[in-house]
Amino acid sequence: MKGMTLIEKIIANHSDKDVVKPGDIVDVKIDVRAARDFGGANVIKNIEENGLPIDDPKKTFFTFDTNPTGSDQKYAANQQFIRTWARKNGIKVYDINNGIGTHLMIQEGLVYSGKTAVTTDSHANILGAVGAFGQGMGDKDIAAAFAFGKVWFKVPPSVKIILKGQRPEGVFAKDIVLNLLNIFGANKLLGYAIEIYGEEVDNFTLDERITIASMATEMGAIIIFFTPNNEILSYAEKVMGNKIEPVTADADAHYDQVFEIDMSKFVPMVSLPGHPHDTVNIVEAKKVKIDSAFIGSCTNGRIEDMRIVANILKGKKVAPGVVLKIVPSTDKVWQQCLDEGLIKIFKKAGALVSNAGCAGCAAGQVGMNGPGEITISTGNRNFPGKQGKGKVYLASPATVAASAIAGYITTFDDIPEEPATFDVEEREQRLEEARKAAEKHKHKHDKPKVVEGKVWMIMMDNIDTDMIFHNKYLTITDINEMGKYCLDNLEGFEDFAKKAQPGDIIITGKNFGAGSSRQQAVDCFKALGVNAVIAESFGAIYERNAINAGMPILTYNKNFVEELDLKHGDKIRVNFETGEVENLENGKKTKINPFSDVQMEIYQNGGLF
Repeated sequence: MKGMTLIEKIIANHSDKDVVKPGDIVDVKIDVRAARDFGGANVIKNIEENGLPIDDPKKTFFTFDTNPTGSDQKYAANQQFIRTWARKNGIKVYDINNGIGTHLMIQEGLVYSGKTAVTTDSHANILGAVGAFGQGMGDKDIAAAFAFGKVWFKVPPSVKIILKGQRPEGVFAKDIVLNLLNIFGANKLLGYAIEIYGEEVDNFTLDERITIASMATEMGAIIIFFTPNNEILSYAEKVMGNKIEPVTADADAHYDQVFEIDMSKFVPMVSLPGHPHDTVNIVEAKKVKIDSAFIGSCTNGRIEDMRIVANILKGKKVAPGVVLKIVPSTDKVWQQCLDEGLIKIFKKAGALVSNAGCAGCAAGQVGMNGPGEITISTGNRNFPGKQGKGKVYLASPATVAASAIAGYITTFDDIPEEPATFDVEEREQRLEEARKAAEKHKHKHDKPKVVEGKVWMIMMDNIDTDMIFHNKYLTITDINEMGKYCLDNLEGFEDFAKKAQPGDIIITGKNFGAGSSRQQAVDCFKALGVNAVIAESFGAIYERNAINAGMPILTYNKNFVEELDLKHGDKIRVNFETGEVENLENGKKTKINPFSDVQMEIYQNGGLF
């Protein structure tokens, strides 16, 4: 019998199985169950409406990180609702003065090597940085975890990445993961658990591992794992106050693929606006003028990031006309910045420093931008509309700090003596172009009406949850209200909700539902009465959310559209049990992947509960 990979071993250790393999569906015991401020109210709603218990309050938490200022009235109302409910049920709340939930789990010793955790954060896989299994899930999954202490999970296949050679000078952790995105894109490793090894990797710090692990979601992966080195084990043991036995992959574990990559060829990178995986050597983006710069998020809000930024900003000023916003990941990091004099350096340079939290990844928070605005950011996502109405480049903290000083995109070793300045005409032109783009009417397709009926052809890859249901609507808890915002941030389909009819079927491409863990990106289709979404593949969290909500989703092989000679508006019939699909316009038939037993059971039950 072959050994197990890291994810297989952790899942087996938390199930009633001695051995698990890819494809097995098992109940996984969850050590840490958490919900954030934007999803927590819906989690409570699911628990109360279904009369569910709380399995273990000591393992159950709320983290208020998406709106740490409580500045939005709906967020503030949800937060207070959660506080009141948590007090009644003996559940700890990491309130608005604490920081990002996944970082707190590591900082507070809630997770470490071999542990399992779920939360309403699509970047919960960041916990792979310490060798723990973390997953972002929707509010139904989290409610189930609160109530029963476990969730069902399909064991994913694993791949191994071996980074060879030495890291070049001037290449930071963010550059490493952007180089990996350049190699693998958004869906080549879709649905895989990734383990990263290498001689240089053993020396990666905790903060560097967090940066790399946090972008597993952008690669379409389930998680990126690192095996803890002695320094990280010592850190966890100090927090926990006891000895920790690390969980490691077996020497004879099976990997679907093993990639050997020469890290010595890595270069400083940026992601071009629109897609995190659209990465280029920074020389291709140098001299692009910027309006603003953002340093923070769960990817780059750590103390090492802050020190790098302070070292570059010390004795310098942010370029005229540029706004630099800095948001530490946790209050502890903020306090370290204060104690080490970094806050003083930031302020002298002209930066705005905010309290700890997710910041620009959440609508209305520090780090958002406006129409025509060009931002360089250390965040993990730059989907259209994710961080505002402008364009967002992704880069390392060093690149962002240097660019803020220069007034244009540049590296820390190529900061000009005099910063770039903007003329009024150039900025006005950009704003006018942005206004025209927003007002431009896009061609729309005929809309289906019946269950055995017409299809929407939305043949795009990597449609993310912000395109499906934008984060500015996350405080909405009434499913009936969600439908009218469905796809209103997807270019060309902004009025989908107005045109859609009950019974519509959506045909789309790879990695549909990439990005956030938000349940609303599923529920908005249910609100409109959409009959099914058929894609070449789905984002891992989205797939779970849809199945748990009883929303029919199916996957097809590459030739599906051609085999049916499928066109916009064709009427089709789909059999969930057999996978048979018939184009009623021409009589052509084909097969796609049918429901699994688990999916069928949940679907017939009307949802997980």
